[in-house]
Amino acid sequence: MKYRDILKIAAKCHDLGKVGVSDVILKKPGPGRFTPEERAIMMGHTCVGAQLFTEPESDIDEMSRDVALHHHEWWDGTGYPNHLCGNAIPLCARIMAVADVFDALVTERPYKKAFSVNEAYDIIRKGRGSHFDPRIVDAFEAIRSQIEEIQANVGDGSEI
Repeated sequence: MKYRDILKIAAKCHDLGKVGVSDVILKKPGPGRFTPEERAIMMGHTCVGAQLFTEPESDIDEMSRDVALHHHEWWDGTGYPNHLCGNAIPLCARIMAVADVFDALVTERPYKKAFSVNEAYDIIRKGRGSHFDPRIVDAFEAIRSQIEEIQANVGDGSEI
């Protein structure tokens, strides 16, 4: 199986750990919405998700663990849970970080309105080299037209 095919499957597991987080916290509205205790619970979703794959039996399990555990690590080392930086963050998690943030930005949530695609790209661009691997941001920008085409088809019943 090719890396990208494994990533397509593993990416769906990035937030599995949120099953351990109450909807009261997940759907809490408003800016500054989490107490320090709630933030700690939310941050814990990465470790809970990774625990589902503690004894990996396949490449899919291994990548799913890495994506779940590390998709909130930041390129500059200020992310969580392990404060990894740069290439110490698994490639799959660096890719997932950009995809996850983009999705969170352009999707309406109980606590925020959706950003436009242009605004989302601006935010991701601003995070290049701090939050995100610069090469992943460059690759993401290079396929912008494909991403916009996918976005235009979401909700019309077509498969992505």
